[in-house]
Amino acid sequence: MIRKLGVIANCVKPDAPAVLKKLAAKAKKLGIELIADKNSMGLLKHGKRIRASSHLDKVDAVMALGGDGTMLRAVRMLEGRDIPVIGLNLGALGFLTSVVEDELDRALKCLISGKYETSSRAMADAVVERRGKIVLTQRALNDVVVSCGPSKRVVVLGLAIDGDKVTSYVCDGLIVSTPTGSTGHSLSAGGPILTPETQAFVVSLICPHTLSSRPLVVPDRSEIVVSIEDVSGKIRFSIDGQISENLHEGDKVKITRSAVSVRFIHLPGHSYFSVLRKKLHWSGSNV
Repeated sequence: MIRKLGVIANCVKPDAPAVLKKLAAKAKKLGIELIADKNSMGLLKHGKRIRASSHLDKVDAVMALGGDGTMLRAVRMLEGRDIPVIGLNLGALGFLTSVVEDELDRALKCLISGKYETSSRAMADAVVERRGKIVLTQRALNDVVVSCGPSKRVVVLGLAIDGDKVTSYVCDGLIVSTPTGSTGHSLSAGGPILTPETQAFVVSLICPHTLSSRPLVVPDRSEIVVSIEDVSGKIRFSIDGQISENLHEGDKVKITRSAVSVRFIHLPGHSYFSVLRKKLHWSGSNV
């Protein structure tokens, strides 16, 4: 049963003020305490303001209002805490969000009654090594991307799985995605869709300079190492499309499954494949 609800909203969304006002009114009526950051609280005008993500220790669940980017930001703010997240879509696609605005009242009632389901989503830990020293560590829900970005110059990336050299790629970049991220950047690069329960990573290339390259699916118990073998321009390392850092020739990015996972809240009747059909227009033959 959820009585304290953290609120993380994308306040620049046109519908955000009206939805937050509605959320505040319904939560007050149902006896749910709202805890939000400064920007969200300015629109909520009801609840308790937080100053840092550490205050999320006080909530039973988090509601992210926005699109997929807001969901990813909410997961990042949890910093590994075992607090479930529910997404209310204010965006266009909102593949990670499972609730639409018209379902807000139902969602709140399900939260306080405990009538909801949760699904566990695997995350990936990424470590950047430079000259044998760790210079950066990050955690991803969707994907880890190494790419040349807007540069017109290709890079050469080496790939190794559990210490076994796979090959070197001449390409614009490489994506290592979790099952959750398989419907994101990896999908656009021609990667397969993995259901959330799949215990695997997908390695997909961005614009490879060969006709024989195909996405690679590997067990998530594996260690994936991407080496920057040759680069003549800038090359970037990004996490979930939200955190980005420069890499250098000789750097290695080591990716493993994280010991931390995140729980998504779904209302009764939620179907992963229904989401695929509706939001990605995924279908079989027209019969």
